Amino acid sequence: MRPHLLLDTALRYFLEVAHSGSLTLASERLHVAASALSRQIAGLESQLGTSLFERHPRGMVLTAAGDILARHARRTGLDAERALGEIGALQGLHAGQVRLATSDAFANDLVPRLCVDFQRLHQGIQFSVQSLPTAMVPAAVRSGAVDIGLCFSSAPHKDVVVVYRQSAPVLALLPPQHPLACQPRLTLAHLVPHALGLPPPETTVRQMIDMACSRQGLRLQPVLVSNHVQTLMNFVVQGGGVALSSEIAARHLMASGALAARPVSDEGMDLRDVEVQTLAGRSLPVAAQAFLALLSERLPGPQDVSAAAACAPAPGETPAPGRSARSR
Repeated sequence: MRPHLLLDTALRYFLEVAHSGSLTLASERLHVAASALSRQIAGLESQLGTSLFERHPRGMVLTAAGDILARHARRTGLDAERALGEIGALQGLHAGQVRLATSDAFANDLVPRLCVDFQRLHQGIQFSVQSLPTAMVPAAVRSGAVDIGLCFSSAPHKDVVVVYRQSAPVLALLPPQHPLACQPRLTLAHLVPHALGLPPPETTVRQMIDMACSRQGLRLQPVLVSNHVQTLMNFVVQGGGVALSSEIAARHLMASGALAARPVSDEGMDLRDVEVQTLAGRSLPVAAQAFLALLSERLPGPQDVSAAAACAPAPGETPAPGRSARSR
């Protein structure tokens, strides 16, 4: 049974118009005549004694009253999903869906692994995973489009609660044989003469890096810029140079020995967290609750990434700042 069948028809039609901002688009998505949608909305407005939309030539925009009703309708729909999830749980979690919004760093490796592990225990559970920019993850949680949000920290968001938090400092990721892998800890100054792969300026991690460089008068010139973390990881694995990212993004490549990671000790490079987010006041469906427990259990990872072997510079390599060259 689909959750929307438990939602009042008028509210369902209203919510689709609110989401699409257009009677025409809502009509196409619902396969219902626009005139029928208009009648249902007019009926709601008559019962409530207020307008729910401002009608404009380019679409329909919620009024203050409409925004209140839309929040109510979304929560009603989420309650319907939870009810169906609880009914499915009576069968031993053999039915239901878990919907996630996650930023790129988690979508490539961690989330797929967790989905597979979870489905081995509960084969009837389906997953919907959206990979979104970090700034868009809380909005997906707040709208009820997803059950769980997984992203790096940003500003607090209304109606979004952080149910699990874990520190996620920026690390330098290197090929195991890279000269800088000899150092137990690195600074951004160490990286200046080396080939770098960095995320683009609009990302939070790049903004942290740029602010730290600005304070020190450093200028990093990356040879590769990409908003796709897997591209940066492969750049390192293929020996292209050093990338700056999080432990979680590179966890399994580190475990396999495909790359090494070193802490970056500059001020401010440890101020980022991983956040697991849900909608405030919402009781998650049983399947989502179970997956949330697994996610919180698996997120903690290796804390010590500073081990490094002593080694000499590669032929022709100048010792990095703060590093003594061994006799050759």
